[in-house]
Amino acid sequence: MPKLIDKVEILYEHPEWFKLLFAELERRGIDYTTRRADRLCYDPEAGVFPALTINRMSPSSWKRGHGHGIFAVRDYLAHLEENQIPVINGSHAWGVEISKARQLDLFRRAGVAYPKARVINHPALALEAARGLRFPVVIKPNIGGSGAGIVRFDSLEELATAQLDLGYDQVALIQEFVPARGGVITRVEVLNGRFLYAIRIYTDFTDFNLCPADICRTEDAFCPAEAPKKGLRVERADPPAEAIAGVLKLAEFAKLDIGGIEYMIDDRSGEIVYYDINALSNFVANAPEVLGFDPTARFADYIEQRIGVPVA
Repeated sequence: MPKLIDKVEILYEHPEWFKLLFAELERRGIDYTTRRADRLCYDPEAGVFPALTINRMSPSSWKRGHGHGIFAVRDYLAHLEENQIPVINGSHAWGVEISKARQLDLFRRAGVAYPKARVINHPALALEAARGLRFPVVIKPNIGGSGAGIVRFDSLEELATAQLDLGYDQVALIQEFVPARGGVITRVEVLNGRFLYAIRIYTDFTDFNLCPADICRTEDAFCPAEAPKKGLRVERADPPAEAIAGVLKLAEFAKLDIGGIEYMIDDRSGEIVYYDINALSNFVANAPEVLGFDPTARFADYIEQRIGVPVA
């Protein structure tokens, strides 16, 4: 029988992203501890566990020199689950987060539209994989984060002369590029199987490194705070019921307790096309101003629910 310590454990990698969450938990008097995913050490035989673990690891950690945490987190979450420790965004959700290839299967199972793609694990396979796809195409690393490593090619000839980097695990998608109607992508956040909010992001697609929170800038990503110089702006969205239904089905299949799923409207057909599932959500910058409420408080409500704090 595992021994539980009366604390919430937050597993994370980026030192800045979760200050708002930490502050909200402290305000509520929730006892928590933190564990750095990039400095992970645990004894499988210790038998002492937190009452609840919250997985806030980032797939883009490899862009910050912390990629060594990606697969260690996978194994640590499985270890917790083997011992029946509750986890928010557990090993299944994390496995979906770090595999664009697995996401293709979820899109197919859910019966939603998604860009046609092939999976490769060597640059020499790119040309063969791209034949029969509609150009432009993008090379999308299997382990991404904020659009890291995505490159567009407008022709087979252009692809043939490229020096390709398939990303951290050397697996990538060759995927058809979908022209988004109005240059708009929509990100829908879900919490506990329910719609939380949605934002509409306007971009000219000259850069794929998007992150909807101003705190998550990296050397190769940009965010809504940089909109004036990047041609990017963000606003609250009210997706149609059909789009939300697709999101919730995908969240269920991915076993997301909290996360964001992105879609666009294919300008050629008017079809809703889903293309990314994110288990890590950094809530939109200036959320109360953009959304009219604080999603971090809603997340803290859910954490309280999971640890059995009575709802006021």
